[in-house]
Amino acid sequence: MNNLALIETILRDRQAVFAEIRRSANLRGSIRTMLLFSAGFLALYGGVMGSTHSVLQVLASALKLPLLFLVTLVVCAPALYFFNLIFGSNQSLSQNIALMLTAITITSVVLLSLAPIVLFFLLTSSSYQFFKLLNVGVFTVAGFVGVSYLSQGMRAISGGRADGVQARANLVRLWILIYAFVGSQAAWTLRPFVGAPSMKFEFLRPLGGNFYANIFVSLGELFGFFTVR
Repeated sequence: MNNLALIETILRDRQAVFAEIRRSANLRGSIRTMLLFSAGFLALYGGVMGSTHSVLQVLASALKLPLLFLVTLVVCAPALYFFNLIFGSNQSLSQNIALMLTAITITSVVLLSLAPIVLFFLLTSSSYQFFKLLNVGVFTVAGFVGVSYLSQGMRAISGGRADGVQARANLVRLWILIYAFVGSQAAWTLRPFVGAPSMKFEFLRPLGGNFYANIFVSLGELFGFFTVR
């Protein structure tokens, strides 16, 4: 299966993709293809996020968004593998990585498909806080679609003891929560992705605070509850 055909198959025929992963058919080639395309799609969306500020921010966000997903994948892949192993799955680490990459690829495609909407609001709204929260909402939608795909894939290719099926399903849900927390912390560490127009360009900001407190502050400013100087 060539590169473009694999991406189209992920979108059109997920069961065929899951079957290939279960057979371990050309896993290395599939992993390389998904890494390449998802990184490209994420870079394009990252560029859209950074366009509130400057060309430097566009380039920085285009670089950092694929890095964010790669770091989260590397940190969380061993946990998913060992969770499944403990409860009787016979999936290899490569199979788990391939499944995670299908979810990331789906997420990146959804992000790219929503990029024109994000650009529309960028051009028609001057509120930085609104644009930042819009991107959080877009990532929430894309992430939900991605993890739904992952959950279906885990069910489709899981083997091992029958009595471990429900336990593995519960652990996948737990792992998704872990993935979300790791991803949000990684995003906070690699910020800014959406550059504040009133601030000078920074590739990385000093550590401090957290993602969830920042979202709370952004909501407060957007709805006029308070203003942070």
